[in-house]
Amino acid sequence: MHPFASYVLRSYYKATGWNEDNLYANLTRSSNAILDFTVPRGLHLSVSKSPNALFKTTYSMNAMPSLNGSVGYIFTSCDLDVKASGNVRFKDMVERFRVYDQPRRPEGKEEEWLAGERVDKRDYLLYGRFYLPTGRLDALYSTRLTPTLQGLVAAISHPPSNLPTDMGSRGGNVSNLIVNLQHDVGKWCTEYTYSADDSMWGVRVLHNFGKLGVPVEPSDDLDRSNSGAGVKRVDEEDAVEGGLKGRVSAGAEFYFSAKERSAGVSTGFRFTTLPDATPPSFQLPASSSSPLAHVSKGPPSQPPTTITALFNPMLGHMSGAYSARVSRDLSLSSRFDFNVYSYESEWTMGAEWWMRSPLSEDADDDDPVPPPPLTEVKGEVRGVVKARASTNNDVSLMWEGRLRNMLVSLGVVSDFSNRTKPIKAVGLELSYFSSDGTENFNP
Repeated sequence: MHPFASYVLRSYYKATGWNEDNLYANLTRSSNAILDFTVPRGLHLSVSKSPNALFKTTYSMNAMPSLNGSVGYIFTSCDLDVKASGNVRFKDMVERFRVYDQPRRPEGKEEEWLAGERVDKRDYLLYGRFYLPTGRLDALYSTRLTPTLQGLVAAISHPPSNLPTDMGSRGGNVSNLIVNLQHDVGKWCTEYTYSADDSMWGVRVLHNFGKLGVPVEPSDDLDRSNSGAGVKRVDEEDAVEGGLKGRVSAGAEFYFSAKERSAGVSTGFRFTTLPDATPPSFQLPASSSSPLAHVSKGPPSQPPTTITALFNPMLGHMSGAYSARVSRDLSLSSRFDFNVYSYESEWTMGAEWWMRSPLSEDADDDDPVPPPPLTEVKGEVRGVVKARASTNNDVSLMWEGRLRNMLVSLGVVSDFSNRTKPIKAVGLELSYFSSDGTENFNP
């Protein structure tokens, strides 16, 4: 389940029209949602509040195995439509398998003029979290410098007196500052990173082959989508008979640490099928009067599929993943990891199954598989079950759903090779947040 702060950050990117899926760091996001989901450990409680469209607060507490908590505050320059936990779209709160939309060049916000002077300001987000009783402080500042350039500054401060034992024994730095610049023009996306802890410099590049999607202006007004004539869901290249049809993305990263005098490099590849699982960007939802509506009603010519491959030549690590949605509610994924130096390997399998309530006509606007006839319509999403197993005897199972006005995650991690302690961890996470006008707590 996404933390409330992560949900707000995604809402901020959505409101400002920034595509975080066009980053090299998110190249394997589709397979990671099934194979690398995080199972809660112990008992975790979180309560958040949105007093207005600009300011948010969040409080969390871990009751087991140790007692600790945190307090966080978020402020944004633009209004965000943050829902309450009782009515938020469930799929927006869960990391899940998706075939992401065509990349497109980001567009800046509309100019605002007052008395002949331009008064519009660039958007930004401020986030801070204080942890108790350790006294650790996290901070994040994100802003749009230009329509295609975004800057992020993240800071971590940990009092030396409360430094964890493992960090103190290694002589680790108690504080760190990370500066990140993201330059996205649609076809290309480049990231520049600097970490003050080890004086590390890094560059990441992602290139998308094929044609780009039609640029759109970031707006929450759904009526603008009706004027999107000519918007394409698929590339206009000639179709090739046989095999999967889609688009290809390739990227690489290079980093160098001046303090450690070490460097690293990796390359990545991603193939995704067409047509896209979602309408072209979140700013253009399909509607009955839009040409996208006619495209989404047709049956998919091929199952939504994502294939990724990563290679780190210095460490000798290779990884390949294949993920696909085999039905409306079931997605499967597998990944093979291999090291050419040690010959160590691991095979991981995972599944994601969506649970729906009966006799409801709620359909998800980003499902690539159209719903059955009205006489067999499946209901509203009420939960998801994720399972993962690997050749290292690591088996994990998690259920995420909604109980009344609360979001719930329940999971277990086991190791069947250990006969004395086959259950490694069990966890339960409860999350409740409200927005302006939803004051009543009714779990």
